[in-house]
Amino acid sequence: MDSLKGLYEVVSSRKNDNVEGSYTCYLFEKGTDKILKKCGEECSEVIIAAKNGDKEEIVLEISDLLYHLMVLMVNENIPLEAVEAELQKRSAKQGNLKTFHEADKNT
Repeated sequence: MDSLKGLYEVVSSRKNDNVEGSYTCYLFEKGTDKILKKCGEECSEVIIAAKNGDKEEIVLEISDLLYHLMVLMVNENIPLEAVEAELQKRSAKQGNLKTFHEADKNT
């Protein structure tokens, strides 16, 4: 997760330091609606790449999605450690398949 931490730190630094020509700064400047729109677009692109079975494209699109999610996290003041802690908590759970299916009836 070192690369995710590094990405989070770069994105965080861009929120306060306006770097000319920075796409990240542009997203922060445009605000939450633009960031959410990009997250949605990237999620759709991951789905399309996976549906097409192109592993290289899937990796590229997942990377784009993770980046935009990091921008959203920083915008919402959600530390990376909060997500890591939640993932750690979930990794300790076992036998929750029934609960998962009850919560996600459309899949």
